[in-house]
Amino acid sequence: MRHVTTLRIGPIGFRIGSDWRAPIAEVERLYAEYPKPDDGIADFNVHLFAARPWRRVLRPSVHIGGDFVIPDAAPLPLAQGLLAAEMGMNLQMALGQRRYLLLHAAAAERDGHAVLMTGISGAGKSTLAALLMARGWRLMGDEFALIDPETGLVHGFPRLVSLKNEAIEVVEKALPAAGFGPRMKGTPKGTIRHLVPDSRAVEAMVKPAEAALILFPSFGHEAAERPVLPSEAFVRLTQASTNYTKLAERGFDALTRLVRTVPARALDYPDADTALAQVDRLWRAL
Repeated sequence: MRHVTTLRIGPIGFRIGSDWRAPIAEVERLYAEYPKPDDGIADFNVHLFAARPWRRVLRPSVHIGGDFVIPDAAPLPLAQGLLAAEMGMNLQMALGQRRYLLLHAAAAERDGHAVLMTGISGAGKSTLAALLMARGWRLMGDEFALIDPETGLVHGFPRLVSLKNEAIEVVEKALPAAGFGPRMKGTPKGTIRHLVPDSRAVEAMVKPAEAALILFPSFGHEAAERPVLPSEAFVRLTQASTNYTKLAERGFDALTRLVRTVPARALDYPDADTALAQVDRLWRAL
């Protein structure tokens, strides 16, 4: 790779290489406060490359590779190079992570305890995580929650928060002084803009937290909430995990302990203010 940078997010180190300077410059700008991998050794490699040499300059197309790949994945335009880097880190974690049980979930911490929020794309978990950060919670991540199979603790993975479409304006108003990446239109999920986690999230990202509440939010419905039984939570979380089957017995034990010891609720909400009020009420009731 002609251009390379490294960074550590929580306990995971990455080495990102690119045929173009622009994506690396954007990663370095937005992750400027993040440390380097421990001992300089990355856990995963991400490659952003052109399939043909002439594609570096003529209608440049960014293919995503690394230690783990998805064959025949469609490339992205160079203007979405930052998104390609973020997707590359997601890919390495989803296919290669074996130390932690991965949940496709957002997480935020208060007083040493964490709320986990998971749901289908569009459920609003990234938006809620960003808005909780605006209210003083420590952001632990919006893409993956890392559960230690041995201790059950949640480890931080505070990547850039991926905001989509209408959520961008909502979070911009809530965090006017925050750092943001470029507004990227025409992505596979519409318009995307990345939010930089605040300094507290970065400085404390090595501190784990105890899971205290699991939420299954669903945006666009009349306000409602209901308890989720451990059996249902277990099934939902297996579907939200990218490496549950790979961890085998360790994954089963970790997930069983999580759903048996942590209360779970399903939330329907029509807007962010309603959802935040629901989260506050549930949190106070713990």
